[in-house]
Amino acid sequence: MNPSVAVQDDDGAMPAGRGALLLTIGLFFLWGMANNLNDILIAHFRAVFTLSDLQSGLVQSAFYLGYFCFAIPGAIVMQRFGYKTAVVQGLVLFGIGALLFWPASLMLSYGFFLLALFVIASGLAFLETAANPMVAALGSAETAERRLNLAQAFNPLGSIAGVTLGATFILADERAGDVAAASAVRLPYLVIALLVFAWAAVIVVTRFPAVATRPSEPEARTPGAYRKLLASPRYLAGVGTQFLYVGAQVGVWSFLIRYVAVELPSLGTQRAAWLLTLSLALFMAGRFVGAALMARISGARLMLIFAAVDALLCAVAAFVGGPVGVAALVLSSALMSIMYPTIFVLTLRGLGPLTKPGASLLVMAIIGGAVLTAVMGYVSDIGSIRFAMLVPAACFVGVALFARLHRGTAVTA
Repeated sequence: MNPSVAVQDDDGAMPAGRGALLLTIGLFFLWGMANNLNDILIAHFRAVFTLSDLQSGLVQSAFYLGYFCFAIPGAIVMQRFGYKTAVVQGLVLFGIGALLFWPASLMLSYGFFLLALFVIASGLAFLETAANPMVAALGSAETAERRLNLAQAFNPLGSIAGVTLGATFILADERAGDVAAASAVRLPYLVIALLVFAWAAVIVVTRFPAVATRPSEPEARTPGAYRKLLASPRYLAGVGTQFLYVGAQVGVWSFLIRYVAVELPSLGTQRAAWLLTLSLALFMAGRFVGAALMARISGARLMLIFAAVDALLCAVAAFVGGPVGVAALVLSSALMSIMYPTIFVLTLRGLGPLTKPGASLLVMAIIGGAVLTAVMGYVSDIGSIRFAMLVPAACFVGVALFARLHRGTAVTA
Protein backbone atom coordinates (compact mmCIF):
# COMPACT_ATOMS: atom_id res chain seq x y z
CA MET A 1 0.00 0.00 0.00
CA ASN A 2 1.43 3.34 -0.99
CA PRO A 3 1.81 5.57 2.09
CA SER A 4 1.05 8.63 0.00
CA VAL A 5 -2.63 7.66 -0.32
CA ALA A 6 -4.81 10.44 1.04
CA VAL A 7 -6.66 9.65 4.24
CA GLN A 8 -10.38 9.12 3.79
CA ASP A 9 -13.11 7.60 5.88
CA ASP A 10 -14.25 4.10 5.00
CA ASP A 11 -17.18 5.51 3.02
CA GLY A 12 -14.89 7.66 0.91
CA ALA A 13 -16.02 10.89 2.53
CA MET A 14 -13.84 13.90 3.17
CA PRO A 15 -10.33 13.39 4.62
CA ALA A 16 -10.54 12.43 8.27
CA GLY A 17 -8.74 10.31 10.80
CA ARG A 18 -7.53 12.81 13.37
CA GLY A 19 -8.84 10.63 16.19
CA ALA A 20 -7.20 7.59 14.63
CA LEU A 21 -3.93 9.52 14.32
CA LEU A 22 -4.04 10.60 17.97
CA LEU A 23 -4.68 7.03 19.13
CA THR A 24 -1.80 5.84 16.98
CA ILE A 25 0.54 8.50 18.34
CA GLY A 26 -0.38 7.31 21.84
CA LEU A 27 1.15 3.94 20.98
CA PHE A 28 4.57 5.60 20.80
CA PHE A 29 4.13 6.66 24.44
CA LEU A 30 3.15 3.14 25.50
CA TRP A 31 6.08 1.31 23.96
CA GLY A 32 8.50 4.01 25.11
CA MET A 33 7.36 3.31 28.66
CA ALA A 34 7.94 -0.44 28.24
CA ASN A 35 11.31 -0.03 26.53
CA ASN A 36 12.93 2.10 29.19
CA LEU A 37 11.54 0.25 32.16
CA ASN A 38 14.04 -2.38 31.02
CA ASP A 39 16.87 -0.04 32.03
CA ILE A 40 15.46 -0.04 35.56
CA LEU A 41 14.98 -3.81 35.49
CA ILE A 42 18.64 -4.37 34.58
CA ALA A 43 19.78 -2.52 37.70
CA HIS A 44 17.06 -4.14 39.83
CA PHE A 45 17.59 -7.73 38.71
CA ARG A 46 21.38 -7.35 38.95
CA ALA A 47 20.95 -6.77 42.69
CA VAL A 48 18.03 -9.14 43.32
CA PHE A 49 19.50 -12.15 41.52
CA THR A 50 23.21 -11.22 41.94
CA LEU A 51 23.97 -11.13 38.21
CA SER A 52 27.02 -10.20 36.18
CA ASP A 53 26.77 -7.39 33.62
CA LEU A 54 26.43 -9.95 30.82
CA GLN A 55 23.66 -11.81 32.67
CA SER A 56 21.76 -8.63 33.51
CA GLY A 57 22.08 -7.57 29.87
CA LEU A 58 19.93 -10.60 28.98
CA VAL A 59 16.95 -8.41 29.90
CA GLN A 60 17.49 -6.53 26.66
CA SER A 61 18.45 -9.69 24.76
CA ALA A 62 15.14 -11.40 25.64
CA PHE A 63 13.22 -8.21 24.93
CA TYR A 64 14.66 -7.43 21.52
CA LEU A 65 14.62 -11.08 20.49
CA GLY A 66 10.83 -10.74 20.71
CA TYR A 67 11.00 -7.85 18.24
CA PHE A 68 13.13 -9.93 15.89
CA CYS A 69 10.88 -13.00 15.98
CA PHE A 70 7.54 -11.22 15.61
CA ALA A 71 8.22 -8.35 13.20
CA ILE A 72 7.45 -10.46 10.11
CA PRO A 73 4.34 -12.09 11.67
CA GLY A 74 3.20 -8.56 12.48
CA ALA A 75 3.78 -7.52 8.89
CA ILE A 76 1.83 -10.54 7.61
CA VAL A 77 -1.17 -9.62 9.78
CA MET A 78 -0.84 -6.00 8.66
CA GLN A 79 -0.65 -6.95 4.99
CA ARG A 80 -3.68 -9.25 5.14
CA PHE A 81 -5.96 -7.35 7.53
CA GLY A 82 -4.63 -3.78 7.68
CA TYR A 83 -2.78 -1.63 10.18
CA LYS A 84 -5.59 -1.47 12.75
CA THR A 85 -5.86 -5.24 13.27
CA ALA A 86 -2.09 -5.54 13.71
CA VAL A 87 -2.14 -2.76 16.31
CA VAL A 88 -4.92 -4.39 18.34
CA GLN A 89 -3.17 -7.78 18.31
CA GLY A 90 0.06 -6.10 19.39
CA LEU A 91 -1.64 -4.39 22.32
CA VAL A 92 -3.18 -7.68 23.48
CA LEU A 93 0.21 -9.41 23.47
CA PHE A 94 1.75 -6.41 25.23
CA GLY A 95 -0.86 -6.60 28.00
CA ILE A 96 -0.47 -10.36 28.44
CA GLY A 97 3.28 -10.01 28.81
CA ALA A 98 2.87 -7.31 31.45
CA LEU A 99 0.47 -9.53 33.41
CA LEU A 100 3.07 -12.34 33.38
CA PHE A 101 5.23 -10.25 35.71
CA TRP A 102 2.89 -11.19 38.55
CA PRO A 103 3.46 -14.99 38.43
CA ALA A 104 7.15 -14.40 37.63
CA SER A 105 7.54 -12.43 40.86
CA LEU A 106 5.71 -15.16 42.82
CA MET A 107 8.01 -17.84 41.41
CA LEU A 108 11.10 -15.64 41.93
CA SER A 109 12.38 -16.79 38.54
CA TYR A 110 14.70 -14.66 36.42
CA GLY A 111 13.94 -16.91 33.44
CA PHE A 112 10.20 -16.32 33.86
CA PHE A 113 10.80 -12.56 33.90
CA LEU A 114 12.75 -12.89 30.66
CA LEU A 115 9.85 -14.83 29.14
CA ALA A 116 7.43 -12.08 30.17
CA LEU A 117 9.67 -9.49 28.53
CA PHE A 118 9.80 -11.60 25.36
CA VAL A 119 5.98 -11.65 25.20
CA ILE A 120 5.81 -7.88 25.76
CA ALA A 121 8.30 -7.32 22.95
CA SER A 122 6.36 -9.62 20.61
CA GLY A 123 3.41 -7.27 21.03
CA LEU A 124 5.58 -4.21 20.54
CA ALA A 125 6.91 -5.72 17.30
CA PHE A 126 3.34 -5.71 15.97
CA LEU A 127 2.87 -2.12 17.16
CA GLU A 128 6.07 -0.71 15.69
CA THR A 129 5.69 -2.58 12.42
CA ALA A 130 2.22 -1.12 11.98
CA ALA A 131 2.33 2.26 13.72
CA ASN A 132 5.31 3.87 11.97
CA PRO A 133 4.04 3.39 8.39
CA MET A 134 0.45 4.03 9.53
CA VAL A 135 1.40 7.48 10.83
CA ALA A 136 2.99 8.14 7.44
CA ALA A 137 -0.18 6.91 5.70
CA LEU A 138 -2.64 8.95 7.76
CA GLY A 139 -2.15 12.12 5.74
CA SER A 140 -0.31 13.53 2.75
CA ALA A 141 3.09 12.25 1.67
CA GLU A 142 4.52 15.79 1.83
CA THR A 143 4.09 15.97 5.61
CA ALA A 144 4.84 12.31 6.42
CA GLU A 145 8.23 13.03 8.03
CA ARG A 146 6.72 15.79 10.15
CA ARG A 147 3.98 13.49 11.44
CA LEU A 148 6.43 10.69 12.18
CA ASN A 149 8.82 13.00 14.02
CA LEU A 150 5.87 14.36 16.04
CA ALA A 151 4.72 10.84 16.88
CA GLN A 152 8.26 9.81 17.80
CA ALA A 153 8.42 12.78 20.20
CA PHE A 154 5.88 10.97 22.39
CA ASN A 155 8.20 7.96 22.62
CA PRO A 156 10.71 9.62 24.99
CA LEU A 157 7.78 11.06 26.96
CA GLY A 158 6.69 7.47 27.59
CA SER A 159 10.29 6.57 28.35
CA ILE A 160 10.46 9.26 31.02
CA ALA A 161 7.20 8.02 32.51
CA GLY A 162 8.54 4.45 32.55
CA VAL A 163 11.84 5.34 34.21
CA THR A 164 10.06 7.54 36.75
CA LEU A 165 7.63 4.74 37.54
CA GLY A 166 10.49 2.26 37.89
CA ALA A 167 12.74 4.52 39.97
CA THR A 168 9.86 5.33 42.31
CA PHE A 169 8.43 1.84 42.84
CA ILE A 170 11.00 -0.73 41.68
CA LEU A 171 14.27 0.81 42.89
CA ALA A 172 12.85 1.95 46.21
CA ASP A 173 14.50 -1.07 47.87
CA GLU A 174 18.16 -1.44 46.90
CA ARG A 175 19.09 -4.31 49.22
CA ALA A 176 21.37 -6.54 47.14
CA GLY A 177 20.38 -10.18 47.09
CA ASP A 178 16.97 -9.57 48.66
CA VAL A 179 14.93 -11.83 46.36
CA ALA A 180 11.72 -10.69 48.04
CA ALA A 181 12.28 -7.33 46.36
CA ALA A 182 11.28 -8.99 43.08
CA SER A 183 7.67 -8.30 44.08
CA ALA A 184 8.33 -4.57 43.55
CA VAL A 185 7.63 -5.03 39.84
CA ARG A 186 4.04 -6.23 40.32
CA LEU A 187 2.21 -2.91 40.68
CA PRO A 188 3.95 -1.02 37.84
CA TYR A 189 3.37 -3.82 35.33
CA LEU A 190 -0.22 -4.38 36.48
CA VAL A 191 -0.92 -0.68 35.83
CA ILE A 192 0.70 -0.97 32.40
CA ALA A 193 -1.38 -4.05 31.53
CA LEU A 194 -4.64 -2.32 32.44
CA LEU A 195 -3.69 0.79 30.47
CA VAL A 196 -2.73 -1.25 27.40
CA PHE A 197 -5.93 -3.32 27.41
CA ALA A 198 -7.99 -0.14 27.78
CA TRP A 199 -6.17 1.44 24.83
CA ALA A 200 -6.86 -1.66 22.72
CA ALA A 201 -10.57 -1.48 23.58
CA VAL A 202 -10.75 2.17 22.51
CA ILE A 203 -9.05 1.41 19.20
CA VAL A 204 -11.45 -1.47 18.53
CA VAL A 205 -14.51 0.79 18.83
CA THR A 206 -12.95 3.75 17.00
CA ARG A 207 -13.57 4.17 13.29
CA PHE A 208 -10.32 4.30 11.34
CA PRO A 209 -9.90 5.55 7.75
CA ALA A 210 -9.86 2.93 5.01
CA VAL A 211 -6.09 3.31 4.56
CA ALA A 212 -5.64 1.80 8.04
CA THR A 213 -8.02 -1.14 7.58
CA ARG A 214 -7.61 -2.38 4.02
CA PRO A 215 -5.12 -5.16 3.16
CA SER A 216 -2.05 -4.62 1.02
CA GLU A 217 -1.87 -5.13 -2.70
CA PRO A 218 -1.14 -8.78 -3.63
CA GLU A 219 2.40 -7.87 -4.73
CA ALA A 220 3.36 -6.94 -1.17
CA ARG A 221 1.95 -10.19 0.28
CA THR A 222 4.22 -12.58 -1.59
CA PRO A 223 7.69 -13.92 -0.69
CA GLY A 224 8.90 -12.09 -3.78
CA ALA A 225 8.43 -8.79 -1.95
CA TYR A 226 11.11 -9.75 0.57
CA ARG A 227 13.38 -11.04 -2.20
CA LYS A 228 13.16 -7.63 -3.88
CA LEU A 229 14.00 -5.88 -0.63
CA LEU A 230 16.95 -8.16 0.10
CA ALA A 231 18.29 -7.48 -3.39
CA SER A 232 18.46 -3.72 -2.71
CA PRO A 233 21.83 -2.60 -1.28
CA ARG A 234 20.34 0.78 -0.37
CA TYR A 235 17.58 -0.82 1.65
CA LEU A 236 19.92 -3.31 3.35
CA ALA A 237 22.24 -0.46 4.33
CA GLY A 238 19.29 1.19 6.08
CA VAL A 239 18.40 -2.02 7.94
CA GLY A 240 22.01 -2.45 9.04
CA THR A 241 22.21 1.15 10.19
CA GLN A 242 19.02 0.76 12.22
CA PHE A 243 20.62 -2.31 13.85
CA LEU A 244 23.63 -0.23 14.86
CA TYR A 245 21.63 2.77 16.02
CA VAL A 246 19.20 0.80 18.21
CA GLY A 247 22.11 -1.17 19.67
CA ALA A 248 23.91 2.06 20.56
CA GLN A 249 20.85 3.72 22.05
CA VAL A 250 19.75 0.72 24.09
CA GLY A 251 23.31 0.00 25.20
CA VAL A 252 23.95 3.51 26.49
CA TRP A 253 20.67 3.69 28.36
CA SER A 254 20.86 0.12 29.68
CA PHE A 255 24.26 0.60 31.27
CA LEU A 256 24.04 4.27 32.24
CA ILE A 257 22.97 3.40 35.79
CA ARG A 258 25.76 0.84 36.02
CA TYR A 259 28.27 3.36 34.62
CA VAL A 260 27.25 6.01 37.15
CA ALA A 261 27.45 3.47 39.99
CA VAL A 262 31.09 2.81 39.08
CA GLU A 263 32.20 6.34 38.20
CA LEU A 264 30.17 8.20 40.87
CA PRO A 265 29.52 5.54 43.55
CA SER A 266 28.32 8.05 46.13
CA LEU A 267 25.12 8.72 44.17
CA GLY A 268 23.48 5.31 44.63
CA THR A 269 21.30 3.38 42.20
CA GLN A 270 18.09 5.34 42.66
CA ARG A 271 19.76 8.72 42.09
CA ALA A 272 21.56 7.30 39.07
CA ALA A 273 18.13 6.39 37.69
CA TRP A 274 17.17 10.07 37.81
CA LEU A 275 20.19 10.83 35.59
CA LEU A 276 18.67 8.36 33.14
CA THR A 277 15.43 10.34 33.38
CA LEU A 278 17.41 13.49 32.55
CA SER A 279 18.89 11.69 29.54
CA LEU A 280 15.42 10.83 28.30
CA ALA A 281 14.24 14.41 28.82
CA LEU A 282 17.16 15.62 26.69
CA PHE A 283 16.25 12.99 24.11
CA MET A 284 12.71 14.32 23.94
CA ALA A 285 13.90 17.93 23.72
CA GLY A 286 16.28 16.87 20.96
CA ARG A 287 13.34 15.58 18.94
CA PHE A 288 11.71 19.02 18.88
CA VAL A 289 14.97 20.87 18.29
CA GLY A 290 15.90 18.41 15.55
CA ALA A 291 12.50 18.83 13.88
CA ALA A 292 13.00 22.60 13.88
CA LEU A 293 16.51 22.30 12.45
CA MET A 294 15.22 20.05 9.66
CA ALA A 295 13.35 23.03 8.28
CA ARG A 296 16.76 24.47 7.34
CA ILE A 297 19.05 21.46 6.94
CA SER A 298 18.40 18.03 5.49
CA GLY A 299 17.77 15.20 7.95
CA ALA A 300 20.68 13.20 6.56
CA ARG A 301 23.16 16.05 7.04
CA LEU A 302 21.87 16.75 10.55
CA MET A 303 22.13 13.06 11.45
CA LEU A 304 25.70 12.99 10.15
CA ILE A 305 26.65 15.80 12.54
CA PHE A 306 24.76 14.33 15.49
CA ALA A 307 26.15 10.81 14.99
CA ALA A 308 29.74 12.06 14.73
CA VAL A 309 29.38 14.06 17.95
CA ASP A 310 27.77 11.09 19.72
CA ALA A 311 30.66 8.86 18.72
CA LEU A 312 33.01 11.42 20.29
CA LEU A 313 30.92 11.66 23.48
CA CYS A 314 30.94 7.88 23.94
CA ALA A 315 34.70 7.88 23.45
CA VAL A 316 34.98 10.53 26.18
CA ALA A 317 32.93 8.29 28.48
CA ALA A 318 35.29 5.40 27.69
CA PHE A 319 38.62 7.18 28.12
CA VAL A 320 37.92 10.04 30.57
CA GLY A 321 35.24 8.71 32.93
CA GLY A 322 34.24 10.36 36.19
CA PRO A 323 31.80 13.29 36.17
CA VAL A 324 32.94 14.26 32.65
CA GLY A 325 32.18 10.78 31.32
CA VAL A 326 28.77 10.74 32.99
CA ALA A 327 27.95 14.16 31.53
CA ALA A 328 29.06 13.00 28.08
CA LEU A 329 26.75 9.95 28.18
CA VAL A 330 23.80 11.99 29.41
CA LEU A 331 24.35 14.62 26.69
CA SER A 332 24.61 11.96 23.98
CA SER A 333 20.89 11.24 24.37
CA ALA A 334 19.94 14.67 23.02
CA LEU A 335 21.75 13.93 19.76
CA MET A 336 20.30 10.44 19.33
CA SER A 337 16.85 11.98 19.04
CA ILE A 338 16.40 12.26 15.27
CA MET A 339 18.20 9.08 14.26
CA TYR A 340 15.52 6.38 14.39
CA PRO A 341 12.81 8.23 12.41
CA THR A 342 15.34 9.63 9.95
CA ILE A 343 16.84 6.22 9.22
CA PHE A 344 13.31 4.80 8.97
CA VAL A 345 12.15 7.40 6.43
CA LEU A 346 15.33 7.31 4.34
CA THR A 347 15.22 3.52 4.13
CA LEU A 348 11.52 3.25 3.20
CA ARG A 349 11.39 6.18 0.82
CA GLY A 350 10.31 5.16 -2.68
CA LEU A 351 9.39 1.56 -1.80
CA GLY A 352 5.71 2.00 -2.78
CA PRO A 353 3.84 -1.32 -2.32
CA LEU A 354 6.88 -2.77 -0.54
CA THR A 355 6.52 -0.30 2.34
CA LYS A 356 4.81 -2.73 4.75
CA PRO A 357 7.25 -5.64 4.34
CA GLY A 358 10.05 -3.09 4.31
CA ALA A 359 8.89 -1.75 7.67
CA SER A 360 8.90 -5.26 9.15
CA LEU A 361 12.58 -5.84 8.37
CA LEU A 362 13.43 -2.44 9.82
CA VAL A 363 11.66 -3.44 13.03
CA MET A 364 13.59 -6.74 13.01
CA ALA A 365 16.75 -4.64 13.00
CA ILE A 366 15.86 -3.65 16.55
CA ILE A 367 17.54 -6.94 17.47
CA GLY A 368 20.61 -4.72 17.64
CA GLY A 369 19.41 -3.79 21.11
CA ALA A 370 19.77 -7.43 22.15
CA VAL A 371 23.02 -8.24 20.41
CA LEU A 372 25.03 -5.12 21.14
CA THR A 373 23.84 -4.76 24.73
CA ALA A 374 25.08 -8.31 25.36
CA VAL A 375 28.38 -7.39 23.69
CA MET A 376 28.67 -4.37 25.99
CA GLY A 377 27.99 -6.58 29.01
CA TYR A 378 30.70 -8.99 27.91
CA VAL A 379 33.21 -6.17 27.37
CA SER A 380 32.34 -4.81 30.80
CA ASP A 381 32.84 -8.19 32.47
CA ILE A 382 36.24 -8.82 30.88
CA GLY A 383 37.38 -5.19 30.99
CA SER A 384 35.37 -2.36 32.50
CA ILE A 385 32.05 -0.58 32.07
CA ARG A 386 33.97 2.42 30.75
CA PHE A 387 35.49 0.52 27.84
CA ALA A 388 32.08 -1.00 27.06
CA MET A 389 31.11 2.47 25.80
CA LEU A 390 33.41 1.97 22.83
CA VAL A 391 30.74 -0.33 21.40
CA PRO A 392 28.12 2.44 20.94
CA ALA A 393 30.91 4.77 19.80
CA ALA A 394 31.62 2.42 16.90
CA CYS A 395 27.88 2.14 16.16
CA PHE A 396 27.51 5.89 15.85
CA VAL A 397 30.38 5.93 13.36
CA GLY A 398 28.32 3.50 11.26
CA VAL A 399 25.27 5.77 11.50
CA ALA A 400 27.38 8.73 10.40
CA LEU A 401 28.60 6.81 7.34
CA PHE A 402 25.01 5.95 6.34
CA ALA A 403 24.00 9.59 6.76
CA ARG A 404 26.94 10.67 4.58
CA LEU A 405 25.66 8.43 1.76
CA HIS A 406 22.25 10.15 1.92
CA ARG A 407 23.33 13.78 2.25
CA GLY A 408 21.55 14.68 -0.96
CA THR A 409 18.23 13.16 0.15
CA ALA A 410 15.80 15.61 1.72
CA VAL A 411 14.17 14.57 4.99
CA THR A 412 12.49 17.66 6.28
CA ALA A 413 10.27 18.32 9.24
